[in-house]
This record gives sequence, C-alpha cells and structure tokens, in this order.
Amino acid sequence: MEKREILEILNDWNFWRKEQVTGKERKEYLEVCLNVLKSNVILAIIGIRRAGKSYLMKQIAKKLISEAVKKENILIVNFEDQRFIEFYPKLLDEIYETYLEYLEPSSQPFIFLDEVHNMPNWERWVRTMHELEKAKLIISGSSAKLLSGELATLLTGRHMSIYTFPLSFREFVYFKGVTINNELDLVSRKIEVKRLFKEYMEWGGFPEVVLSQERKRLLLSYFDDILTKDIEKRYQIKKTEVLKTLAKFYLTNISRPITFNSVRKFLDTTTVTAEKFSSYLEQANLVFFVKRFSYSVKDRVKSARKVYATDVGLANSIGFRFSENLGRLIENLVAIRLKKEQSLNPNLEIYYWKNNTKEVDFLIKDGLEVKQLMQVCWNINDYETRRRELKPLREALEEFNLKEGIVITENYEAKEKINGKTMKFIPIWRWLLRL
Repeated sequence: MEKREILEILNDWNFWRKEQVTGKERKEYLEVCLNVLKSNVILAIIGIRRAGKSYLMKQIAKKLISEAVKKENILIVNFEDQRFIEFYPKLLDEIYETYLEYLEPSSQPFIFLDEVHNMPNWERWVRTMHELEKAKLIISGSSAKLLSGELATLLTGRHMSIYTFPLSFREFVYFKGVTINNELDLVSRKIEVKRLFKEYMEWGGFPEVVLSQERKRLLLSYFDDILTKDIEKRYQIKKTEVLKTLAKFYLTNISRPITFNSVRKFLDTTTVTAEKFSSYLEQANLVFFVKRFSYSVKDRVKSARKVYATDVGLANSIGFRFSENLGRLIENLVAIRLKKEQSLNPNLEIYYWKNNTKEVDFLIKDGLEVKQLMQVCWNINDYETRRRELKPLREALEEFNLKEGIVITENYEAKEKINGKTMKFIPIWRWLLRL
C-alpha cells in the first residue's frame, strides 16, 4: 500500500489530530490493563465478539494520554477497517514505517493492534517488536480467533491475557446513568436498581444492546456472527445445521446438567461430533461449562456438566421464554460473575456439588481449599423449596467443614443459623453489585 493511503486510514483511528469516541469507561478492565502495561509483557485483550474490546483499547489509549503520554507516541491499527483490502506479511512493516516517518514518536510507543488475527504471521512481528523493546504492544481479538492455548504457543510466555465479558450488572447500572458506590446510594435508589436488574436479566450486557432500541435484532445478529465467522469459517464446518441446533439446545438448557451422550442422542450424531462442536461453542465464548466437583479427575470428566450462556440476553433471544425461567437465569448470572472472577484469578476453580440426589449449585475452590458453597433460589419463601435447597447446602457445609453458606435469592435478605451452620441469604441484584 502507498504510505499516504496507510496514513489516511491510521489518522481516522488515532488521537493525533482529533478526539476518538471511546464509549462508557469499563473501569474494572481499565485498571487491570494499565497495571499489566507496567510490566514487560504483551497485553492480549480477548473475549466474545461485541463485548467492547475495541472501545477498551481506545479507553486505555485515552487514559495513557491523560497521564502525559504524547498522542504521537500511541499508534492504533484496526485490522477490521475495510480499506485494508489485502493483508500480506509486509503490511505491518509498512504501517510501522509510515507511523515512524510521519509521527516521529519521541519515546517507546504504545502500539494497539485491534483484531490482529486478520494479519498473517502477526505473531512473528509482535514477538520481534517485543524482544527488541521497540514498543509496548496491546493486541485484541475474539477468543475464538486468539485462543489462550494458541497465544501461549505463539508468544511463548511473553503475554498476559485479559478476558472481556459483556457488561456486569454494576457496569450495566453505570451505563444507564445510575451510580451506586455505597449502601446509602443503594437504599435511596433501590426501586430503580431492581427495575434495572429485570431489564439486565432479560437483555444481558452487550454494550451496544444495552444502549439500543433494536435489542432482539442485534442479539440475533451476534448469534449468527459467532456461529458463521468465529466457528464455521475457522473450522471449515460442513454440518452447519447440526452446529446451530446444538447452540440453540445449549441456550435453551442453561443451568442444567448435560452429558455428551444426551447431546449425541438429541442431535442424532456421534459422541465425537457432539464433543467437538461443544468445544467450538465454548472457545467462541457463546457458552461455558461447569463440572461436578470430585477429587477424582476421572469422575469430573465423566460426570454431567452444567451449561451456561456467556450472556443471558442471547439465551432469552435464542433459547427460551424469559418469564418462565427466572431461577435458571439468575443461576446463569451467578455463573457468569464467578467465571469473570476466575479469569482474573488463575487459582480459582468453579464446580457444582452433587451427592446422590442432592445438589449445590456452586462450589468455589481456591488452590487446594474449598472456600465457598452457594445455592441459587428465586423464591425461598415456599416451605418445600426452602427445605429442598437448604438441606443439600447444610450437608455440603458439613462435608467441607465450612461455617457459612451463601443463598442467592430474588429479594429475601437475612442471616439464619440452621443446625449450627450460618445461612446468608442475599438478593441477586445486591450480590452482583458487590458494594
């Protein structure tokens, strides 16, 4: 490409001569990313498509500028710009040379490569730039394109991955213009928070969906894009209808235990295909699975796994009727929150616990130690429901010698002592806000 063509494209994406639209600030991710940049590693921002990775990159750049980094020392390249008609091995060199010639950075630049997987042999260029300490590098891509295992191989220990999820409920409330920093804020705006939670529970947390009037249309397009662009094209899948049916099956059965054998029967296919297609859906971050806890690795692998959607808006739009599945939806929201915490803490492991017919929704293990047990129940006021949910939790607390169990509810809030064990009941909207 001609240098002037390259410069014209770059100018549209950078802060050099104009302000860029950076969207609502993702404070949780921003802080983590800026801390990573203080160390000598490549920052990789990955996650489900449309979760806000590109905006997060711009927010990082804007924050760096506010901290006295010169605009000319920041280069943002978006490889989804259609003006990059052809991607060829020397294009990155041409972009970098054009940047050096026209912007003349005065110190080690920060280079942001958005959707970098579109470039052939990008990893060689990134590795070389990093090893020669020519730049601080930030790369992004959907998790189906930049798999963590592949990154570890391509960048051989030189990177740190930050997984982006759709908005948490706390972020969702902020996007809606409501600030909850403490208990007094929550008390004064409790009715509004509960109203927003119902909206969040139905439509999920994709940033563009949250701010749009065309929510269902957007979610359906996201679903199609994930299947076609992140899975079918990447893995050259011919059984596209089988893949789509499986995706709908999982989104219809969130918070339920699933075995590959049951999937095989439902799809009328082989166990190998069921397992392979399931892994593709998980790698694309459409769904994720939680295994049954056991000290035996063999038992964990053989037992049924519970399936969860990465965004409940997708489950509601693709899978089932919102009003009929409130209990399963809030369990899925708890699973998403725990999954996000796990992405920030490599020692954290999430399971469900089952003993014969009794089940506890979540067992959280930190390192070698079981730290917490959680049960999720929409309506704890019904006597039979309360008995059914609390008995397994008490038994599990005894087994792991824990003093307190958490019960996530719709609205009930209390702390009760039952057979020597403390049961802490927390409304789902309060627990998600984590004041």
